[in-house]
Amino acid sequence: MVSEFPDCCYEVTGLPDALVLAPGKALPKTLRLNGRVEIQDAGSQMIAPLLDPQPGERIIDACSGAGGKSLHLAALMKNEGRVFGMDIDSKKLAELERRAKRAGASKCLKSKEIVATTASDFVGVADRLLIDAPCSGLGTLKRQPDLKWRLKPAQLDRLRGIQKELLANYTMMLKPGGRLVYATCSILPSENRAAIDSLLAAGEFTLLEEHSVSPAATGYDGFYAAALVKH
Repeated sequence: MVSEFPDCCYEVTGLPDALVLAPGKALPKTLRLNGRVEIQDAGSQMIAPLLDPQPGERIIDACSGAGGKSLHLAALMKNEGRVFGMDIDSKKLAELERRAKRAGASKCLKSKEIVATTASDFVGVADRLLIDAPCSGLGTLKRQPDLKWRLKPAQLDRLRGIQKELLANYTMMLKPGGRLVYATCSILPSENRAAIDSLLAAGEFTLLEEHSVSPAATGYDGFYAAALVKH
């Protein structure tokens, strides 16, 4: 795409699917309307490649929201296989379906509203599992600086509990030998490595690699991601 619009955008080192608009420039609106372009922070774009999705696999994005990372996964799989975008919010899933259709990914990408039995219905189904967990969002302070005043200790405690619950319950959907990526847009160790340590203590997973994205060093949103393999 850079060759098509050399004066409008440039590539990002280490992110082959990412383009940055040059100051004061804009790409034609048709590129987004026909699904060739999606807007996503560079930090977010590091997550899907860490899962290392392969064509033909079954992948679950367990907290997909409106599907930004689900779409990235489908693209990396060349729309071959199946990505289940799961969420508790039906409105977000409707947006995921709309975006999938626009991107030509409807054959690969399917939405699934999470209910009480979802995890047990999908036991051992996934070759790879992404848990992009609800979090404090403290890696996004450049975009919402007031968050540091709005976030209360009780909210943070509740989020930590949700994160550990997701890791304890949703990982049953992953096959033995499957790859798990746990990610947050938080910079707090208590939401990141501490959650992973709780999972590792159960003895069912081995940590393969982990990465932190510093907003100060990169200008991106702050992110944490860990990749693990299930025994």
